[in-house]
Amino acid sequence: MDAFKLMKELRANYEQEGYYIPKETGLNLIESTEQNGAGISAKCRDAQVEDLWGLSSFFGYSTQTFVLAVNLLDRFLALMRVQPKHLSCVGLSCLHLAAQRSAPDATLSSGHELIRIGQRRFTASDLSRMEKIVAEKLHFTSSAVTPLTFLHLYHQVALGQSPSRKEVLSLEKLEAQLKACLRCMSFSKAKPSVLALALLRHEIKAIQSEDMWEMTCHVQRHLKIADAELQCWAERVARCLSDYASPRCSRPNHKKLLWVVSRRTAQNLQSSSCSVPDLPTIPEGGWDPSQSEDSSEDLSSGEESLSSSLEGEGAYFPLHLRRRR
Repeated sequence: MDAFKLMKELRANYEQEGYYIPKETGLNLIESTEQNGAGISAKCRDAQVEDLWGLSSFFGYSTQTFVLAVNLLDRFLALMRVQPKHLSCVGLSCLHLAAQRSAPDATLSSGHELIRIGQRRFTASDLSRMEKIVAEKLHFTSSAVTPLTFLHLYHQVALGQSPSRKEVLSLEKLEAQLKACLRCMSFSKAKPSVLALALLRHEIKAIQSEDMWEMTCHVQRHLKIADAELQCWAERVARCLSDYASPRCSRPNHKKLLWVVSRRTAQNLQSSSCSVPDLPTIPEGGWDPSQSEDSSEDLSSGEESLSSSLEGEGAYFPLHLRRRR
């Protein structure tokens, strides 16, 4: 896409972004809500976004799916009064709606799978009803203008100026930085065009590219973004990414999921993972009592060894669930 078409598309999305920004009054109400109160607090919202990030990573969803899900979640929470007990259903419905619009059919998971892997306590029919409510209240049909929309366009404009910088200005890294910022609800107040430009400037400043920096100034003038507004969000982005890179930050580990299972489920999983034992063939002509006793002894001894192997993994099971001898 040439520079003229890119600038035209940037302008078109800039004029539409106001329809997809969460209501600031609703976000302010969430920020003023205390933890464990009657409504959704900012901490509850941030925890829900963490869960959506983990599920997106587990199912292999794209950054577009995750960012769209967060946008739907924030807009719905800023518009409707949601009880904390319904937050997980709202969040998962936003993720499923976003996946249906942006994820390929080959990677799209069913609502039942999302509920099962997410260990939620509602049904697939509950999820379906909530999806209809969210889509109706937000007038959601197919897509939305998000910070990722502008980030991709800005990246194309930057590479148009310096094609040799493709490996240096990594789109994957910019997307990861955007997801890190979206963990905090305060960034939902930013205009998508401004937040994306602040992220791009932060990265360009790190790689020290003067021509790309000049390009961001040209884009800022084209979209008529105020210097004070851009500077404000640039400082917040720098502070957020610095905190996120700090060892003190408890970043989510999406490569490893922690499962909490019952003893019976653990036994089934343990037995199913083992190879099939060599059991004696039962004769068709009749039943030999001696073989019955031997088989019984073999099975009981195998059951004891299985129990002992599970007992060895005591860290995974509460004390009151372990077999008392």
